[in-house]
Amino acid sequence: MVHQKSHNKIASIPNPLGNTDVIILCGGEGKRLRSVVSNRPKVLAEVASRVFLDILVDRLLSYGFRRIILSVGYMKEEVFKHFDNHPNSKNILFAEEEIPLGTGGALKNAAQLVKSDDFLVMNGDSFCGADLSKLYLFHKEKKGVLSIAVAVAQEPSDYGVVSSNILGQVLSFNEKASVSHGGFVNAGIYFMAKKILGIMPPQKVFSLEYDFFPEILNHKCFAFDSEAELIDIGTPERYKLAQKFFSSQPVKR
Repeated sequence: MVHQKSHNKIASIPNPLGNTDVIILCGGEGKRLRSVVSNRPKVLAEVASRVFLDILVDRLLSYGFRRIILSVGYMKEEVFKHFDNHPNSKNILFAEEEIPLGTGGALKNAAQLVKSDDFLVMNGDSFCGADLSKLYLFHKEKKGVLSIAVAVAQEPSDYGVVSSNILGQVLSFNEKASVSHGGFVNAGIYFMAKKILGIMPPQKVFSLEYDFFPEILNHKCFAFDSEAELIDIGTPERYKLAQKFFSSQPVKR
């Protein structure tokens, strides 16, 4: 089910990113984080005195994106409430999950609102300082269906590992694989061509990371080295690290 809660018409602007839609996956239950964040969905957790989702949205707006679709599920009413009378509410639309759909199902549901030929997808519980303009240019140059930002992580074994060749073409996805420090991991930031929707599984509930990405390696998938660190708030330990990260440095484009 999708519905639009946008109060003003969003004008198109010359920056190509201004006409490129964004989907942020915000529907996770955040079970591992509940010992420290229990009264709200994890995307609304406070990190260095700011709401984590606001950090992501403000960064997107700084690049010129103007149409941001939030895929919401668990405690979605709290996300609706957060954006009531919010300074950025005119840029926000919502796609609702009635039942948990997994990252793939949530994306497919939210994509009903996508108007642009290419669109950006982000996890709502992680941050990577990838240059989104460069990622967009990389995606357009490669003419693939999927361009995935890869990053370094403090604990690579907690994330999906992405292997690619010298041309950047993805050779394998290994979700939550055991790798040594320094391995490239899935940063949870993707540019997708809209035609990718036509090769997604028919079922409503599925995972991008486990069920979909490993099956589309023959569809021109590319890895973009973000040259940045991956920060997420999925566990109390990583939430604490995120507090330290954002307290010690301002968020930059």
